[in-house]
Amino acid sequence: MKSVIICDMEGLITNMNDGAVKMFGYPSDELVGIKRVSIFSPGEIVLQNVLGWLKDANQTGEHISKTNFIRKDGSKFAAKIKITPNFGNGKNNPQTGYCGITEVIDEEVNIPISFITKIIKGVAITRVGFASASLFPVFAIGCYYAGIGDNLFSPISLILTTFGILFFHLFSNLYNDYFDVTHGTDEANTEYFNAGMDSTILQGAQLSGGSRAVELGLITLKGTKSLANVMFILGLLTAAGILYTSYVNTGSTFNAFYAAIIALIGVFVGYFYTAKPVRLSSRYGLGELSIFLSFGPLLTLGTGFAIANETIQLFSNEFYNLILLGIPIGLLTTNILFINQYPDYASDKKVGKNHLVVLLGKKSSRWIYALNLAIAVGSLYYISENILNQTQGSLFLYLLIPVTMIYSYYLIAGLFKHYNSRSLIKYNIHTIYFHMLFSFIYMVILANFQ
Repeated sequence: MKSVIICDMEGLITNMNDGAVKMFGYPSDELVGIKRVSIFSPGEIVLQNVLGWLKDANQTGEHISKTNFIRKDGSKFAAKIKITPNFGNGKNNPQTGYCGITEVIDEEVNIPISFITKIIKGVAITRVGFASASLFPVFAIGCYYAGIGDNLFSPISLILTTFGILFFHLFSNLYNDYFDVTHGTDEANTEYFNAGMDSTILQGAQLSGGSRAVELGLITLKGTKSLANVMFILGLLTAAGILYTSYVNTGSTFNAFYAAIIALIGVFVGYFYTAKPVRLSSRYGLGELSIFLSFGPLLTLGTGFAIANETIQLFSNEFYNLILLGIPIGLLTTNILFINQYPDYASDKKVGKNHLVVLLGKKSSRWIYALNLAIAVGSLYYISENILNQTQGSLFLYLLIPVTMIYSYYLIAGLFKHYNSRSLIKYNIHTIYFHMLFSFIYMVILANFQ
């Protein structure tokens, strides 16, 4: 008996024969057009081996391996699999996916899992790579203080703030996954994007639809919640260190008090973004607004309070400067979330996750993405004229703003053209790339290296 399964370029099962139904124990209507082929393999094998197998199949025409698979009832079995690339009406046409032919074998197959794979497993479970969205604003404020004077911030406070923000970000990621699984959001989502081999930097990363760590068996639902609570405790311990250090540095509890308030807002948003009864992600735009504030103005203001060596007075020029510096980077972070809502549109609408793309529809929502980029450019002009010195302002005007405008045009054009197709994945990836490039240039200019 041979199993024959055909999938598209993202691993979505498009066809399977009777042998596959008998071998894996799934009726075809549970899988075809619904699940990825990763459902058949232990999660660590998927992380470590599958992309390599596909690359070899693309380069040589086929890949043959012995591996372990999992049936619907959870039992494992050893098998030999042959993977070949599929093409639309012949090899001269674009590749459409892969064909896997599987035979059960009567032998023990041992696939050693490397230490690197275990690290990647941790990255996949926590989605720590996306914590850069939280850390870039923190570093930007550190660079800002370094650029405008000496001894304006505490390096120890900056280090503690970095770890505190990281722990709370991972807490948020894990609880978002926990509640998306619990509420059935992930189960309903069959159209999510995975970067696959379309990105060198983000290769294999989940772009939308959550981490899929529970689905892949990398961690249990209970384990996800437990790990989230560990991150929360680590965040609280680090926060205590931040507040104490702020008091020591400034001789006052003023900065520490407002840093704590902003941190509490961030924790609230992180938890209740997907948790009931608030569930901000379903509140007709409140999710997008909370992401913008939490990863933009609130984060830069909170960082300023946390790391400054002098008291920051409310509604002072410094207070407003810290808010303004968070606007462009917050908007770019919001656009990462926003464009990732496109592939999740149908499933999110089905389960009542009423974010702006569901509310306005895919076509009309394109203008929100474009508007965010336009406001980001406008804020850069304002910052260059009102906050920066002449050298920094010139670099904004002649480097960062042109780069932002050119990249924004590329992204907007891609979204407007491909908003309703799987080709959009390229622009999901580049929205992340743009955020990274922008943040790097932004920080370098703010640091005022001369």
